[in-house]
Amino acid sequence: MSLFSPTTVGAVDVRNRVSLAPMTRLRAAEDGVPGPIVAKYYAQRAGIGLLVTEGVFPSAESRAYPGQPGIVTDAQAAGWAKVAEAVHAEGGIVFMQLMNGGRVTHPDITGTDRIVAPSAIAIQGDTRLADGTKVAYAVPHALETSELPIVRDEFVAAARRAVDAGLDGVELHSANGYLLHEFLSPASNQRTDEYGGSPEARARFVIEVAQAVAAEIGAERVGIRISPAHNIQDVLETDDTETRATYEALVSALAPLGLAYLSVLHADPASDLIQDLRRAFGGTFIVNSGFSSVTTRDEAVSVVEDDIADLVAVGRPAIANPDLVTRWEQNASENEVDQASVYGGGERGYTDYPFLQG
Repeated sequence: MSLFSPTTVGAVDVRNRVSLAPMTRLRAAEDGVPGPIVAKYYAQRAGIGLLVTEGVFPSAESRAYPGQPGIVTDAQAAGWAKVAEAVHAEGGIVFMQLMNGGRVTHPDITGTDRIVAPSAIAIQGDTRLADGTKVAYAVPHALETSELPIVRDEFVAAARRAVDAGLDGVELHSANGYLLHEFLSPASNQRTDEYGGSPEARARFVIEVAQAVAAEIGAERVGIRISPAHNIQDVLETDDTETRATYEALVSALAPLGLAYLSVLHADPASDLIQDLRRAFGGTFIVNSGFSSVTTRDEAVSVVEDDIADLVAVGRPAIANPDLVTRWEQNASENEVDQASVYGGGERGYTDYPFLQG
C-alpha cells in the first residue's frame, strides 16, 4: 500500500490516496453560484484521488462568508453540475462538503433575520462583510428542539441536490467551529434538552444528520469530517476526557451506518485518540494534520505506508500545484502558495498556478 496506489472510497474507485482538503476559496458569485472558474479549478486538480470541495451552504441562513457557494437554488445546482462534469471529464472524483456555518456568520452576510447555533453564545471577535467592513459576530438564535429537524432536512435536501447534479458524494462538515461542531463542544452547546449536557447528548444531532443524509443518498456516498480538540472559532474542547467521550459516542454511532469515510483534522494523527477513533469507525479513514504546518510529500507518504490512515488530505500544496500528485510521484519541485490570493478574487492564485513542463 502506497500513497500512489488506488483504493475505494465508498461507492467510488480513486486513483491514489491523496485527497484535496476542503478549503474556503470564496470565488462564487454574489448569488452563491459557482461559475466557470470554479469548474476549472477543480478540474485542474482531478489527478488528486478524492476531491472534496470547499464548504457549501445548504440554506441561506447557513452561509458563512461572502463569495461562498451554495446548493440551495436551481442556479447553484446547475453551477455544480458543470463542476462535476468538468472533473469527471478529467477522470476525477468529487465530493461536496456541506457546511452550515452556524454562528460563524452575520445577518448582513446571510441576508436573513437571524443566524443559528445550539446556544445563544456569540463568538468573540469580528467577521468581514462583502464590502470589507468588519462587524462583531452576532448573538445567534438558539435553535429550538422543534427546529432541529428543519436544519437536518436542509442537509438532506442539499445532499440530494448535490448527487442529482452529478457529484459523487457529500462530506458533512462537523469540524472547525461550524454548526455541527458547535453541537459537540460544551463551550458552544449549553442546551438543557436531549441535545445537550452529556457527551452522548451533544453528539446526537450530528448523528441524526448523518443518518438522515445516508438514508437519502446512500451511506456509501456520505463522508464526515471532524476536528477533535482543534479549538477554533470559540469551539473549545480542552478537557481530554470529555473530548474523548464525545467523539467516541459520535463515532461509535456512525460506525454501523457504513459511511464512505471519516476524515479527521488533528495535529497528531498517530495519537491514541485519533487511532482509537479509526478503529471504532472501522472504515476508510482520512487524516489532515491541520492548519499550523504544510503537509509535505514525505509526511503524506509515511502516513499511508505506516498505516496511520488510508488517505491523506492535503491543503496548501494542492492550491499551488494543480498537478500535485504528478509532482510527488516524480519528487519534483513545487510551486509555493500565494497566501494573499487564497481567499476571494478571480483566477489569480486560483487557476493560474503553473503545471510541470515537459
